[in-house]
Amino acid sequence: MRNFVLRVIIYAIGIALVAEIVPGIHIPNDTLSTLLIIGIVFGLLNAILKSIITLLTCPLVILSLGLFVLVINGIMLLVTASLIPARLQIDGFWPAFLGGIAMSIISLILERVLGV
Repeated sequence: MRNFVLRVIIYAIGIALVAEIVPGIHIPNDTLSTLLIIGIVFGLLNAILKSIITLLTCPLVILSLGLFVLVINGIMLLVTASLIPARLQIDGFWPAFLGGIAMSIISLILERVLGV
């Protein structure tokens, strides 16, 4: 439970930074509660759906030497935005792809710092 709460906080911080860095990703109501809701939805999707999609696309992940995981991260951002469109808006696949790369880097750094 502690790890999930820390991951939600990491995802909330990450999505706030990604919205500032990547053009095409918008958070209309940039409040703490909005960021936490986005973090919860993104965390649940990563815990459940990302594992299933990665398993189903395992041949593509292997053939691309793991680079297809970046596409999966972009898809997770698009699914999150489609589930809560009033809180997170993404203008297309390429902003989601770049946001997925940025989220991966930010979450990697924060997970190492916090020891998750």
